[in-house]
Amino acid sequence: MCGDATGAGPKGRLFVVATPIGNLEDITFRAVRILGEVEAVACEDTRQTLKLLNKYGLRKRLISYFHPREGRKVPEIIGILRSGKDVALVSDAGTPGISDPGFPLIREALKEGVSVIPVPGPSAVAAALSAAGLPTHRFLFAGFPPPKKEGLRKFLLSLKEEKATLVFYLPTRRILEFLEAVLAGLGARRVVIARELTKIHEEFIRGTAVDLLQELEKRPLKGEATVLIEGYR
Repeated sequence: MCGDATGAGPKGRLFVVATPIGNLEDITFRAVRILGEVEAVACEDTRQTLKLLNKYGLRKRLISYFHPREGRKVPEIIGILRSGKDVALVSDAGTPGISDPGFPLIREALKEGVSVIPVPGPSAVAAALSAAGLPTHRFLFAGFPPPKKEGLRKFLLSLKEEKATLVFYLPTRRILEFLEAVLAGLGARRVVIARELTKIHEEFIRGTAVDLLQELEKRPLKGEATVLIEGYR
C-alpha cells in the first residue's frame, strides 16, 4: 500500500490524482509514484489514461469510470478499497471531480470510512487565470454553462453583478454563441479565451466581447477552451 498518509485504517485509500491537461510532462513526481503503487486506477477514458501510464512505464489495472455511468462502477471500486487496497481516481485531464467524474465515488468512499487523499497538480482554471491578465484575487469557477440559449441567458444574468473574474469551460464550437450571450447579458466586458492549454496550439485570445466576436467570426477555433470574463465594476 502507498505510504503517503498517516492514520489510515485497514481499508484502502482513494487517491484523487490530478493529471496533465495536455502536455504529458505536466505531472508531479508524487502522482507518478502513487499511480505506480495503487492496486487499480479508476479513469474516465482508459485509452487516455493508458497513454499517460505508458509514458511513465506503468502497468495497472484500469477501471472505466465515466459520466453518466459512474454509479455502476462505484460498488466495484469500493470493494477494492474495503479489501485494504488503494485506488487512484483520475480524469482525462486535470483534477477529478471538478467538472469531471469523481464526486459520487468520493462521497461513497467517505461514507465507508475510506481516507480520500488529494494529489494536486494541473488545473485548467489555475493555468488560464495565471496568464490571462484579469484580476485573480477573487474568481468564480462556473464550469460548463447551460447549453440552451434561454438557460444560458438566465445563468449569465444571475452573474451580472458578480465582482469576481468569471471562469467557464467551453468546447470551441460554442464560443460564438457564448460571446453573443455575454455581450447581451453582461455587456462589452474584457474576455480571455485560453485555448488548448499546454498543447502545441496553445493560444490566449484577449479583448472585449465585441472584439472577440468580430475576430472569431473570421476564423473558427478548434479544441477545448477556458473562457474568463472580467467581473462587474
